[in-house]
Amino acid sequence: MRFGESILQTTNKHLKWSFLDPFEILLMMSCGALLCGFVTSVFFDIFTRIIGKPWFWLQEVTSIQFIYCVFLGAAVAVRRSDHLLLTAIAESLTGNKRTALETINRFVILSVAICMCYFGGINFSQGFGSFRMPSMTPIAFWYLAIPLSGFLIIIFTIEQIVNGLINGYDYVEQPPEQLDLYELESQEVKL
Repeated sequence: MRFGESILQTTNKHLKWSFLDPFEILLMMSCGALLCGFVTSVFFDIFTRIIGKPWFWLQEVTSIQFIYCVFLGAAVAVRRSDHLLLTAIAESLTGNKRTALETINRFVILSVAICMCYFGGINFSQGFGSFRMPSMTPIAFWYLAIPLSGFLIIIFTIEQIVNGLINGYDYVEQPPEQLDLYELESQEVKL
C-alpha cells in the first residue's frame, strides 16, 4: 500500500477517477493539518489570555484555518459521498429511475458549487478593500476558500455524474484484496 492510500474510501470506486485519488489524499491530509493547527491555535489563544499576554494574531490564524478546513472538507465530502445527500429514496430505486434521481441530486450540488464559484469570486475580488487586524491582511484571502471549494466540488460532481451515467450509481461490492505471502508474514504477531 502506497503512502496515504489508507485514507481513501473504498466504497463507490465506480464513481471515481483513479487519477484524482492522490488529490483526495492531499486534501484529506490538508484538512487534518488545518484541524490540528486550529485546535493548537485555540489552545494557545486561550493560554496566552489566561496568563495575561494575549497573542492577538492567533485569532486570524484560527479563523483562516477553520474556514479553509470547513470548505476544503466540504469538497472532500462531495468526492467521498460523505455529505448530506438525499439518498434514502434513490437507494430504494433501481435502473433508470435511480440514475435519473441520482443525476438530479448531483446537478443540484453542481448548481450550488457554481454559485459558490461565482459569488465567492465576487467576495474575493471585493475583499481586497477590507483588512484583518492586526496584520492588515486583505480579507480576500479568507474569502478565497469559497470559490476554491466550489471549483473542487464542480470537478468532483462532474466526475460522479460522468461515471454514474457510464457505470450506474448502484454500489458495486469489491472483492477483498488478495494478500501476498510477504504481507501475511508481516502481520504475524511476534511474542
